[in-house]
Amino acid sequence: MIAFEQYLRDKKSLVEEQMVGYLGKLDAPETLKKSMLYSISAGGKRIRPILALAVMESFEKNTAEIADIVCAIEFIHTYSLIHDDLPSMDNDDYRRGKLTNHKVFGEAQAILAGDALLTESFSLITNNSSLTSDQKVQMIAVLSKAAGATGMVGGQVEDIEGENRDLTLTELESIHEKKTGKMLECSVIIGGIAAGASDEDLMHLTNYARHIGIAFQIQDDILDVTGNQEEIGKPVGSDEANLKTTYPKILGLDGAKKEMENHIHISLEHLNKINGNTGILASIADYIIKRNH
Repeated sequence: MIAFEQYLRDKKSLVEEQMVGYLGKLDAPETLKKSMLYSISAGGKRIRPILALAVMESFEKNTAEIADIVCAIEFIHTYSLIHDDLPSMDNDDYRRGKLTNHKVFGEAQAILAGDALLTESFSLITNNSSLTSDQKVQMIAVLSKAAGATGMVGGQVEDIEGENRDLTLTELESIHEKKTGKMLECSVIIGGIAAGASDEDLMHLTNYARHIGIAFQIQDDILDVTGNQEEIGKPVGSDEANLKTTYPKILGLDGAKKEMENHIHISLEHLNKINGNTGILASIADYIIKRNH
C-alpha cells in the first residue's frame, strides 16, 4: 500500500507540474491565467490523468514524451468544477477547502477560465509531437464525446432536472454514468490509444472504468453523509440540502456500500481479462472505495 500511495503522489506531482508549466507559458491575459492557475492548483486527487498514465504503463508504454496529453483530461475536469460551483449551478463557496473560483475572481472570469481550460485541452493533444495523427483524432473524438452533450454535460443537465424529485436507481445511474463515468472511461481509453491497446483490451478497459466511475460517485454520495468538511474540502450534507437523490437516499447507507462493492467487483472482473500488467489499476479501484475525500 505504501508503494501505491507513493505512486499516486509521484504521478500527481508529475501531472501538476505539467499543467502549471503549460499554463505559465500561455500567451493569454494575466487575469485569465491567474484564474485558470488558481483552480488547477487547488489540489485534487488527479485520478483521471493518473488512470490514463497507469493504463499506458500497464502496456509498458514510455510516458515521458506523452505525459502532457493526460493533462487535457484534468483541464476538462477542472473546467467542469469551476462551472459546477457557480451560483446558477451548485452555488458552492468552497472547493477542496479553498474559496471557489467565482468567489475570488468573480462570475465572469470564472466562466471564462472554465471556457479556456476546456478549449486548451484539445491544444494539449494536437500539439504533442509524439502521437500519430490517427491517435490524435481518436483521442479528440473520445474526449469531446465524453465531455459533451451525450456525456458529462448531458449528465449535468439530467442532474439539474432531477433536483426536487425522487429518481429511480436507473435514472440515478444514468446521470452519474454520464456526469462522472464518461470522463473516467475517456481517461483509460486515451491511455489505451496512446499505448496501442487492442480493441478487445479497450473494451475491457472501458467496462472497468465504467464500473469504477459508478463506484466513485457512490462513495462521493456516502462521504456527503458520513464525511467531514475538513477532509473532503466542502460542506457535508449539500446533497440533502439541495434535495438531490443519492445512492444512500435510495438504498440506505449499507445498501449503497454494497452497491459500490458490487461495481468494484465487476470492474476487477474486466480488468483480469486485459493482456497487461494491471496491478496499479486494481489498486486504484481499491483506493476509490477506501478514500475519505
